[in-house]
Amino acid sequence: MCTLNICEEPLYRTNTDLRLISRGAGIGGSRFVLALGLGALALGGAGLSGCSGASGVSEKPAVSAGVETSVSPWVPGQPSAPAPAEIGGLPGTYPTASACEVTAKLIPSCGAWWGVAPEVFTGRRPGQALKRAEKRMGRPADIVHVYHREQDLFPTAEERAIARDQVGNRLLLINWKPSFDHTWAEIARGALDERIDRLAGHIRKNFPQRFFLTVHHEPENDVRERPASGMTADDYAAMFRHVVLRLRQKGVDNAVTVMTYMGAPNWAAKPWFEKLYPGDDVVDWVGMDPYVDDKVQSFDGLVNKAREGFDEWPGFYRWMQARFPGKPVMVAEWGVFERYDQPRFKESFFTSVRQEIRDYPQIKALVYFDSPHAPRGDTRFDTTPGGLRAFGDLADDPYLRAAAVPQK
Repeated sequence: MCTLNICEEPLYRTNTDLRLISRGAGIGGSRFVLALGLGALALGGAGLSGCSGASGVSEKPAVSAGVETSVSPWVPGQPSAPAPAEIGGLPGTYPTASACEVTAKLIPSCGAWWGVAPEVFTGRRPGQALKRAEKRMGRPADIVHVYHREQDLFPTAEERAIARDQVGNRLLLINWKPSFDHTWAEIARGALDERIDRLAGHIRKNFPQRFFLTVHHEPENDVRERPASGMTADDYAAMFRHVVLRLRQKGVDNAVTVMTYMGAPNWAAKPWFEKLYPGDDVVDWVGMDPYVDDKVQSFDGLVNKAREGFDEWPGFYRWMQARFPGKPVMVAEWGVFERYDQPRFKESFFTSVRQEIRDYPQIKALVYFDSPHAPRGDTRFDTTPGGLRAFGDLADDPYLRAAAVPQK
């Protein structure tokens, strides 16, 4: 997660090992040209087309047809696609979990997954933090977000217990930054193959269930477009591809991959932005990590952030609709910072999410970042009685309870 000028990333093995790394992040001053974001739509070939018929929202459920959501891509000059008029076949109703299917790539045929990164930067163990967070929000999470780095072997025993316990099944969303000592180019050339192979063996031996995996999330602020830096956008794409393909080669066939962007207009305006994408064959979901800063007032403002000086940027969700019309979107991190001059802001914002989420049918997962010590403020959802009540209502909405987490 990032401030406007400083990016501060939550990087930790478990909630007992929390460290912040700050990096300067320059802001591009040039106007955004829409072709930068959408130019790849006209290109064919592997890794450039966002319209993969074998993956994404258009993928058929593994068991039966279920209930499909029709997603219309954004067209320049038009608003984002509205929610379908009929959900689940009946006006004004929504199917129960038993009526929905989940694809091999963990895409629910209706509704969206509900997830949390629980009590981050508190020092609590993940299991304890999750138990407390679920009690506070009044329901089990579908997705639990954890972070790993370098030589960590994951899922850990505690994370495996979280995925399968008496409360029910949960999906793990695992962020992994393979190294802070090697460049992306070095990783792509095989510098960490032994590390990747060891991780693959651990996963094969200990965790046969499907899980979400994102490799070096939010890469935008780490790009260094200097010759031979080893950290260009092309280098990132090559690194991501190498890691995923190496894991698959070593037998890891249960990782559902997520390419996670920051979701900020200033980075999307960079001339190298499109080059970050590793390719359809190694990306199952696309994700973004937007936070509610002082310019955001509603859910639409969160997922379609606009900024002065980037007037032609359509907003991240609209860009994803156009760039990746066949892939599901994950809001992999989102949080609402405390506004002490607006004590009811969290309450009103959580209410806006509940009211607007159906207008964004390509979003198939919402994963909240819950922390009293997030880099720009307090994102806990229960800092006020009204905020807790509105968050609980959101978590309990039928749209976010439509599908059951698969057992394997």
